[in-house]
Amino acid sequence: MSGIIGKKVGMTSVFNENGVNVPVTVIEAGPCVVTQVKTEETDGYNAIQLAFDDKKEKNTSKAEMGHFKKANTTPKTKVHEFKNINVDVKLGDVVTVESLNDVHFVDISGISKGKGYQGPVKRYHFNGVGGTSHGQHNRLRAPGSLGASSYPSKVFKGMRMAGRTGGDKIKVRNLEIVKIIAEHNLVLVKGAVPGPKGSYLIIED
Repeated sequence: MSGIIGKKVGMTSVFNENGVNVPVTVIEAGPCVVTQVKTEETDGYNAIQLAFDDKKEKNTSKAEMGHFKKANTTPKTKVHEFKNINVDVKLGDVVTVESLNDVHFVDISGISKGKGYQGPVKRYHFNGVGGTSHGQHNRLRAPGSLGASSYPSKVFKGMRMAGRTGGDKIKVRNLEIVKIIAEHNLVLVKGAVPGPKGSYLIIED
């Protein structure tokens, strides 16, 4: 497999074989159930749909229940499709973290932490305007001029201004797999990944 669904557990550090203390993110990866297999003959492209993390039947729609029953599995919370995969798997097969045993680097995508409505200094790392002298008591974290005068008499789209920050899909590339703990379905990757603890992550080779 070239991918698996995981859940962020948190961060810690481990010592590698050279005795260097490495910061790692602990991810619970799998076990995932194959809930759909798409082929070029039936769907026009090759893909495998994986489902991860049980949820209650009362929180599952009838359409979802029927979909999961086809794979002979319980309702799942997170479903993701991995495209362009040519591997021999069947409906209902289980994919575990051991599928990453021969993988050394992965791309991990998730939803970043939401920070609410923020000003441009926090959102875009502006420097602020001016200094603290000459009575500029309320300009330190201001964005400055927006560049609009009598022409064009408007603010152009895309102008970096205050607004809702975070909660975006982010992919971090080429993270090194430091260790796999198969008996606990854990994978340790070097560095940080997006999202808070408990958020879902997509791990791709």
